[in-house]
Amino acid sequence: MSDTVLSVENLNVGFRQDGRVIRAVKGVSFTVAKGETVALVGESGSGKSVTALSTVALLPGAAEVEGSILYNGTQMIGADEAELRRVRGNDISFIFQEPMTSLNPLHTIEKQLGESLSLHQGLDGVAARARILELLERVGIRDAENRLGAYPHQLSGGQRQRVMIAMALANGPELLIADEPTTALDVTIQAQILELLAELKRAEGLSMLFITHDLGIVRRIADRVCVMQGGEIVEQGRTAEIFDNPQHPYTKTLLAAEPKGRPDAAPTKGAPVVETDNLRVWFPIHRGFLRRTVGHVKAVNAASISVRAGETLGIVGESGSGKTTLALGILRLIASEGRVAFMGRDIQGLTPKEMRPLRSEMQVVFQDPYGSLSPRMTIEQIIAEGLGVHGTASGKSHRDMVAEIMGEVGLDPAMMGRYPHEFSGGQRQRVAIARAMILRPKLVLLDEPTSALDMTVQVQIVELLRDLQRKHGLAYLFISHDLRVVRALAHQVIVMKEGDVVEQGPGTQIFDAPQTEYTRGLMAAAFGRGA
Repeated sequence: MSDTVLSVENLNVGFRQDGRVIRAVKGVSFTVAKGETVALVGESGSGKSVTALSTVALLPGAAEVEGSILYNGTQMIGADEAELRRVRGNDISFIFQEPMTSLNPLHTIEKQLGESLSLHQGLDGVAARARILELLERVGIRDAENRLGAYPHQLSGGQRQRVMIAMALANGPELLIADEPTTALDVTIQAQILELLAELKRAEGLSMLFITHDLGIVRRIADRVCVMQGGEIVEQGRTAEIFDNPQHPYTKTLLAAEPKGRPDAAPTKGAPVVETDNLRVWFPIHRGFLRRTVGHVKAVNAASISVRAGETLGIVGESGSGKTTLALGILRLIASEGRVAFMGRDIQGLTPKEMRPLRSEMQVVFQDPYGSLSPRMTIEQIIAEGLGVHGTASGKSHRDMVAEIMGEVGLDPAMMGRYPHEFSGGQRQRVAIARAMILRPKLVLLDEPTSALDMTVQVQIVELLRDLQRKHGLAYLFISHDLRVVRALAHQVIVMKEGDVVEQGPGTQIFDAPQTEYTRGLMAAAFGRGA
């Protein structure tokens, strides 16, 4: 095809390890035409990112690459370093998933954008500054001139991703490769970034290779789809054809992998497991030599909640809205004001020593299971750790209790001698859930427990959480920016914005008939409609 920008044919990629070669990509072939967006879709480990990194030889030295990758007719496999440097950043640019790991924390935004312009275009001084301002305004950074001296940590997640897009566009590339560029973002910011990319594609005539595991994004942005499984493309075609008439069983599985349904009927009787009245979390701002308090960061203002046994309270809102702060205040893990009652007992005034006996009944499951599991401990040690701290009155040995809870969360007890790195992301999250559940808590805080997982694994974890709640009458505080998961799990929902609860009520009411403009905006971003 004369308008083909990228042509990949029979690409094979292997990695040398312990004297053998492990194949990560097997016989992959596809094209990207001028002005076209092609999505590579599949779960973790399917070979999407390896395929993308192969296009400009960004793989590590242990990689063995065979086949053909043509960029505008020029062979990239085996190209010399001078040719690759000319193409990288100039003609083909990358946007990666997590901007905080891609941006240098020690350099200002101006310096990082300026380095690219200096290297590829020879722009410095006033000319470079003018181009940087133009790029930042182009990607929607407000008050761009005052942002030039900012460091990455001083920007929000959405702003950091916009800076990454500005860096990718700096040298007028023809092909943009976006590797999960919206996964870590709130639904509203995600929608803004997708709209920005679509608008830039129209205005600049960009071609795009978009890598994601989220089929909802693919439907909104891609012209064609390549579905990858186990290093191979198992199906490819026009987006509408893939969604309306999938042929491969794996594609059908991916399309069906969305948390569905609504939670079981909420309990209407029984005393609340936890309730708050006008809970407030303000962080003091100290200034001057004497560190006087000159103001407060009002993280949570006057939140009143009530959760019974067997009930889930969904807490939603954008990053910085106060979701996690509220939950930590409820669990007395940070200082707060206002009434907090657990199992009918006011716990707000209790000392840490008085709180300790209650800790086993309040457990937390975090977003990133790999970050919250010790790499030096076996799964048995990790799951049983709480038993050593809090003890148990069951009469069973710790090993028997670990085996029992592993079976309950869908893990083979024979694997208890393994370490976290030997498990998949979904299995590690099951380990984290088992560690919380072995203490038979009354209340569980689930802080973004599915956001780091593939869609099919998300569905499994949602079903597991439902089953555990039915079996043990658990009360959940469920924090997430993924409103599809919240809709499937939450009986009650509170919507937070800048520390305020702007709306709360039954999940069906919040999702089907939101009352505030802010909630309607969240629903539109998540579901593409007003509710």
